[in-house]
Amino acid sequence: MTSGECALYTIAMKQQLTDLENFIRASAQDPGFVHRKWFVQWHLEIVEKLARELLVKHPDADADLVIAMVWLHDYGKLLDFDSQHAREHIDAGRDKLMELGFGPAFAAKAADYIELADTKENLDQAPIEVQILASADGCSHLVGPFIRLWWWEHPGQPYEEIMKENIRKLTVDWEKKVVLPEARAAFQTRHDIALEQSGTLPGTFL
Repeated sequence: MTSGECALYTIAMKQQLTDLENFIRASAQDPGFVHRKWFVQWHLEIVEKLARELLVKHPDADADLVIAMVWLHDYGKLLDFDSQHAREHIDAGRDKLMELGFGPAFAAKAADYIELADTKENLDQAPIEVQILASADGCSHLVGPFIRLWWWEHPGQPYEEIMKENIRKLTVDWEKKVVLPEARAAFQTRHDIALEQSGTLPGTFL
């Protein structure tokens, strides 16, 4: 590929990523989507920021692929929240990428990598792009009001159940998704505080 062709590819990819972001932003405003009031600002934008910071530490990763996955990884939630990880929704995301102009190979890889991240199994051995997405996604739940928004969305649920569910989600994220050591080091204190606020108290306080 010549320098001119590379420049054209970069411009086209940038536009496609912008189109994807705009599509997801608009889709997330659907009145039927339970998280519509906060999902983009307090989840997707933070996942992207974390992913971009991790990409600086992993220049060998395909940055375009990672950013595409950031905006696409929860597409299943927008299609059918109750079956959000179904392969049919993964394939719908792949097809949407191609509709937006992404190449078939790129779209297929993004879809397969998202499905791999969804398994939460042996992600420390997954391709670096999957590790970046999973770690950024897991860490994003420890940023801003994310955990408190769960309380806000379930005002009638007993607080003991909400705290128990928060501990479950925090544990899965930390043990399964946050696999990059630099992410774990940076977020250890946030993780410990979130667990404490959800009812996992330390042996001593002083």
